[in-house]
Amino acid sequence: MSERPNLLLITTDQQRGDCLGCDGHPALETPYLDELAERGAHFPHAYTSVPSCTPARAGIITGMDQWNHGRLTMTGSHPLEYPATLPGELAAAGYHTQAVGKMHHAPQRRLYGFHHMVLDESGRRVGNFISDYHLFFEQHKEGAYGYRDHSIDWNSWMARPSHLPEHLHPTHWTASEGIKFLQQRDPTKPFFMWLSFARPHSPYDAPQAYWDMYINNDNIPKAAVGDWAGEFDKKIADVNAPRSHRSDVETHRGRAGYYGNITFIDHQIGRVLYELRRHDPHTYSNTLIIFTSDHGDMMGDHHHWRKTYAYEGSARIPFIVKYPDTWRDVARGEKYDHPVELRDVMPTLLDAAGVDIPESVDGRSLLDIARGDDEGWRAFVQGEHTSCYTREHGMQYVTDGHEKYIWFHHTGKEQFFNLDDDPLECCELSQDPAYEARIAMWRRRLAEVNENRGDPRGQNGELVPQVDGALSLSPNYQKWKDAAQ
Repeated sequence: MSERPNLLLITTDQQRGDCLGCDGHPALETPYLDELAERGAHFPHAYTSVPSCTPARAGIITGMDQWNHGRLTMTGSHPLEYPATLPGELAAAGYHTQAVGKMHHAPQRRLYGFHHMVLDESGRRVGNFISDYHLFFEQHKEGAYGYRDHSIDWNSWMARPSHLPEHLHPTHWTASEGIKFLQQRDPTKPFFMWLSFARPHSPYDAPQAYWDMYINNDNIPKAAVGDWAGEFDKKIADVNAPRSHRSDVETHRGRAGYYGNITFIDHQIGRVLYELRRHDPHTYSNTLIIFTSDHGDMMGDHHHWRKTYAYEGSARIPFIVKYPDTWRDVARGEKYDHPVELRDVMPTLLDAAGVDIPESVDGRSLLDIARGDDEGWRAFVQGEHTSCYTREHGMQYVTDGHEKYIWFHHTGKEQFFNLDDDPLECCELSQDPAYEARIAMWRRRLAEVNENRGDPRGQNGELVPQVDGALSLSPNYQKWKDAAQ
């Protein structure tokens, strides 16, 4: 058997970067993830460059920044032929590759280099597609009820315990399918599995035992409300409203369901790790694990819900790397200050496997940091979302995890936050003379990113508002679409 490491990428959908025990959360319990961090590294300044599902996952699977993979917002549903993909490169190098859970690809069964997929795509059903989870559910449900009979919608701020028995919840199914792959994989090859949970993305429907862990927990923080958020201080009746001032009781209930789903996922990850050890202790000790999420969830902060925003609740993500036990030359239990992004997943896993990193990859291996070879590491992450539910809130942002500059590219409005002093972004500083020089520096950095990539939002070193509309897709999207013809 090859001694190349096995590779396990575990992702959640819509998990905030502060929602880890090892990140210092006052209420949330994530014991298995905390153990992985202790055996490897935690990156508290990890961000998603496009904080919604499909573009974020394009960054994972290609290692490209958003301009190069083409999606600058939640749009684009064509089959694309990228120059290289993470599962494709690993399959070509002799890895047995498997996808389990939510992929959010287009078309939904497109393999992108995986040998096989079993999918849970929540409510997304295009054409004749039926997800494997839904087939399982219909075959195994124990009564005349449906998957969504709790009535809570896919993007709602509402929450309640799941009406399903725990073993029929999609989180349990995803872990079970991961275990099945570990039992049935080709034992003569190293494996790469992307284990992708569709929660804690709404509905906030934790099983009863996990709901009970949090619903009466007084340590659950209340929503943060910034001095700039007055314009959003409105109660909107829409149960899927992306911005709405909900009561403290409603917000607490939403967070109880959200946290319950996260701890449930954590315990199901524990199931997978147990079976990996039980099947073959050496296999586990020779496995590199990355845990992260595609984006976060505002959870009522500043009267915002869901994602797409530049704010920490939406754009900062959890990021843990657990090294193989057989590696002796890396420090463990480290917390690194470097700004990292989802494009770093692909080069990190390829580096660990000893596979050449394609020229199309924009990310960098996080193993460079672990080895102490971080010279030239990026100074900041640049992100964007063309429209954040309403056009005037479409934005670009730049951050190093200590400061953040946000520019609303349709209106020219700016925001600036000192994240060291104000991690929940309650004090907006764009008009504070003390920060004028810092803001000018960040503004220039963003303009240079745009100008260097040929984006009209940057011209002659200045940011240029797009009154008539900013780009949703870069020209590269058309390139990969044409390549697939």
